[in-house]
Amino acid sequence: MERHTPGEPVDMEKHTPGEPVDMEKHTPGEPVDMERHTPGEPLHMERHTPGEPVDLNAVAVVCRRAWNAVEPRDRTEMKSPAQTVIIHHTALRFCAQPRESVSQLAHIQHMHVQERGFDDIGYNFLISGDGTVYEGRGWGIVGAHAKEHNLNSVGIAFMGNFNNEMPSSSSLSALLRLLHIGVLHGHVRPDFVLVGHRDVAKTECPGKNVYALLPKLRDELQKL
Repeated sequence: MERHTPGEPVDMEKHTPGEPVDMEKHTPGEPVDMERHTPGEPLHMERHTPGEPVDLNAVAVVCRRAWNAVEPRDRTEMKSPAQTVIIHHTALRFCAQPRESVSQLAHIQHMHVQERGFDDIGYNFLISGDGTVYEGRGWGIVGAHAKEHNLNSVGIAFMGNFNNEMPSSSSLSALLRLLHIGVLHGHVRPDFVLVGHRDVAKTECPGKNVYALLPKLRDELQKL
């Protein structure tokens, strides 16, 4: 934080993930390194090739404040680490740029709160096509993403319609990093179960192309 000059604008296109950011002057949508264990080392999620080692001790998370989230009407804390991780897709336009992701996040929160009557955006986290993780309700807060399964689960949504699109390797790597951090910090049980929304409800979510990758993701998680 102290390396950033207060008042100096942050160039979204030139910013390197992992670079300190002055939150008071932070541009909405710019990744903030929330859980970094190797300070100063940049993240190059978009360059990750499937099969290559993934640095699981680092994940860039854009906090709620950074994407201008509206304060929740209410919050319910989880009583224990999540037993299940439920994967979703937003079924909206694919997002791979910070500004379009932030715009869509605001739309999703408004839809969930104003149209569906939720207390907040329903998901705990959302992942864009460039591998950026956005904080929804965050860790340890009961979500509203899978009816009758919210109390003991974390809901993570890929931003896009994955009946039509293929998820990027960056977004899949980001999911693995996020889940590793969740277990490491006690937010998710080490023996958690990874499922798709369609496994617990009558829906096409998380889209056929993401759902088809869940077995491979489970295999990758077993290696962690």
